[in-house]
Amino acid sequence: MIITVLSGKGGTGKTTVAVNLALSLAEEGHRVLLLDADVEEPNAGLYLDLVVEETFSVDVLMPKVDESLCTYCGKCAEFCQFNALAVIGEHVLVFSELCHGCGGCSLVCPVEAIREVPRLVGTIEKGRAGSLKFWSGRMKVGEALAVPVTRKLKEGLAELKDEFIVIIDAPPGSSCPVVEAVRGSDYALLVTEPTPFGKHDFEIALGLVRDMEFPHGVIINRSGDDDKLIEDYCREQDVPVLLKIPFSPRLAALGARGIPFSKVIPYWRDKFRQVYRKIKESCRCASW
Repeated sequence: MIITVLSGKGGTGKTTVAVNLALSLAEEGHRVLLLDADVEEPNAGLYLDLVVEETFSVDVLMPKVDESLCTYCGKCAEFCQFNALAVIGEHVLVFSELCHGCGGCSLVCPVEAIREVPRLVGTIEKGRAGSLKFWSGRMKVGEALAVPVTRKLKEGLAELKDEFIVIIDAPPGSSCPVVEAVRGSDYALLVTEPTPFGKHDFEIALGLVRDMEFPHGVIINRSGDDDKLIEDYCREQDVPVLLKIPFSPRLAALGARGIPFSKVIPYWRDKFRQVYRKIKESCRCASW
């Protein structure tokens, strides 16, 4: 089973939920794989005593022009929708940061003057924290291509989903990296907060998972007197509220120290395990 934890905005507690859910299930004896797919700012590992076992690079292919063959016809630049190439007189400029590695420029070149060479855009780390298996992706500083890193991070999940409970910590928002993170999941677990901004961005994230036709539920973080704002909307939209985590100085203090609160408060371990059981009940995946 693959469960993706996502939110419409940053700072709602998405990583907190993903880590505590993963640890609670691992400590119960389940085989759990936690993926930190927030590759622009991966921080799930800060809450874990990690042992990194593998590290490898993520490359994309970018064009390299052989100007001894080039006729400067400009067809490559005309084709590129990302403006990663420009033909100026008898020179071809390649803007590597804009290139998405589609390879189209080399296909349309009539004289085969373009070949593709690898460019580093990120890294993948694989390891474990106790019995919890952990994978994380990280974009290279200055790069803008999160999707290839996320796609590489998720390689092999289809073969593991029957063996492990896979929990993906997605990036915030509803952009292309979020779509790539949630693609292929069995369940989307949304995390929101009872504020006007939280509700606004929750609506956008909810629209995304419904367009992608995933079964879904919500956890309200920093729950308090204003929960009605989110609860009324969830009731209108028929979205199940699976858990409410209160606005608590104690929980905040544990988080600030990098301590998952489910590790020190048994009550919350039980609550996250109940969330998983609710997900199993509502999931459309036949094997569950």
